[in-house]
Amino acid sequence: MDIFPDFGAVGAAAELRSIIGALMTYVLIFAVLMMIISAVTWALATANGHYQTATRARLGLWIACGAAALSGLGVAWANFLLGVGSNL
Repeated sequence: MDIFPDFGAVGAAAELRSIIGALMTYVLIFAVLMMIISAVTWALATANGHYQTATRARLGLWIACGAAALSGLGVAWANFLLGVGSNL
């Protein structure tokens, strides 16, 4: 038995894929920008003794790393599930 999702059932499947790809690109761009801003803020705040600001900037850096990882892993996870679904 070969099970695979019917992407043709959705009327605008090609446009939907391009929209999702564009949104993932924006998420990655904003995550990288947030990493840069948070890292610079963390360095400047630590150097000047603003430890509460440094802690918040460090948290922002970790959140940006997580957002970039989740955005990138979303495609890998979907491809893995499609591969598992076709082997069932």
